[in-house]
Amino acid sequence: MKNSRIESIFNETFSGLKLFYRDTTLPENLIANYKVGQIIKERAFTDMTRLGGGISGNLRYLIASADAKDLSVFNPNSAKIGHYLLSSNTFFKVLDIREDDHKTQIFLLHIPENSIPLFKNSTSNIEEEIIEKAKKRFREKIDAALIPELQTEDWKQRTHLPIGMSETGELFFDDSKIKFESLKRIEINKAGKTEEVKKPWWKVW
Repeated sequence: MKNSRIESIFNETFSGLKLFYRDTTLPENLIANYKVGQIIKERAFTDMTRLGGGISGNLRYLIASADAKDLSVFNPNSAKIGHYLLSSNTFFKVLDIREDDHKTQIFLLHIPENSIPLFKNSTSNIEEEIIEKAKKRFREKIDAALIPELQTEDWKQRTHLPIGMSETGELFFDDSKIKFESLKRIEINKAGKTEEVKKPWWKVW
């Protein structure tokens, strides 16, 4: 893939990136289906909040997106819960999975559909930077107080389902079918230009 195309995808993915939260309670066998580096697809709309309090339930999805829709523009009551929405058939890359004190955080990066082979077959310094931020958020929030506005039955009903799979653990998207190319590391320099650095597949970053 040409560097100009990579730059366009990275601009679309990372420009204006914000972090959002979605908590639920899932059985351990469903949580275990998530793997770092995996590409998943959510068929339904993804409800999430910009309000980051304590973790309600045993699982938090921390979602990084540059394309979330602020529903308070259409419904003033949505501002009270920081309600944002992603459209149906959205793709994510699983960037990181953290677990502590019987709670798990799964860090998802919202990616464009046409970028799936790139994000599946490469990693980047930008991803590493936001993963560090996600780790910090987990440490800060794991013992924080819950936000009362997010404990309503209505909000819990909106967010109780797993992302990217059915309630029985069936994944909606099989990323093993993506054509694998040589693993690449993509560096973004200070000028915002991309540089591909090819590494052997066994190399640990």
